[in-house]
Amino acid sequence: MLLCNRKKKIYLQAFLSLLPLILILLSLRVYPITVAIGKSFTNWDGLFQSDWVGLNNYVKFIRGGLFFMILRNTFILLLNVPLQVFIGLLVALLLYERVVGWKFYRAVIYTPQIISSVIIGYLFRIFFGFRGPVNIVLKLVGLETLAIEWFGNPYTALAVIVISITWYGIGWQTIVMLGGMSTISTSVFEAAILDGANYWQRAFKIVFPMIIRVIEFGVIASGVWTLTQLFPFLHSMTRGGPGYETTTLDYMIYLKSFGFSFGINYGMACAIAVILLFIILALTLIEMRVTNRAETGR
Repeated sequence: MLLCNRKKKIYLQAFLSLLPLILILLSLRVYPITVAIGKSFTNWDGLFQSDWVGLNNYVKFIRGGLFFMILRNTFILLLNVPLQVFIGLLVALLLYERVVGWKFYRAVIYTPQIISSVIIGYLFRIFFGFRGPVNIVLKLVGLETLAIEWFGNPYTALAVIVISITWYGIGWQTIVMLGGMSTISTSVFEAAILDGANYWQRAFKIVFPMIIRVIEFGVIASGVWTLTQLFPFLHSMTRGGPGYETTTLDYMIYLKSFGFSFGINYGMACAIAVILLFIILALTLIEMRVTNRAETGR
């Protein structure tokens, strides 16, 4: 009986300790999501009008002709995730092996994360402008045919955005992967070296399998970030254009809320936000399932 009362007291103390965090999460996460889901079924104007319209917002958006283009843009921009993870892993391995100048590279690799996303967007807009440094260099080396208006074509514009956000995220991925590698016992590497394992064998047969959960975290975090945090890059580089050719779901939420007629499309914006939420959940579950199968070998 005494032991049971003691456990109850410990559980109560733990609950009271977590209560402030639970209240913060409920107020800042759960409540807004619940409201958005409810308002997605209305023609909410942001103030007083909030008439029930059922699935009309979802049907109108999906059948409006832009949905599949925006979905295409979103998935193209997700290509930065494998690029980030691969390059971050490679850089982390080089730093872990302490190549020449590793202290300097470790100090500067995180620099892009410190710079504002808006500034990075404007820098890439200047670099890849028609009279920007990239085209000037291409012309100097005799590749005039490649000196194009990068933001005038949807696919080259999307490619520039992928390059910019990949460059932005490499430092973060490197730090995360280095953190995972630091948990690997040095005795494992010493045994592998004694057995004659070369650099690539140590990388693919020791490092990657032992930090698979860290890689999974990097993929999921970068994927969610790409789906929800590209607004400053898009707004500073392309404004979603030309037309809607570089618009993503998160940028369309902004356009429906503030970009067209203020206050008349909030219900539609909530519907798009709910669609984005379910896409994030679906991609996360798929990625976790693939990682689990790769880890268990089934």
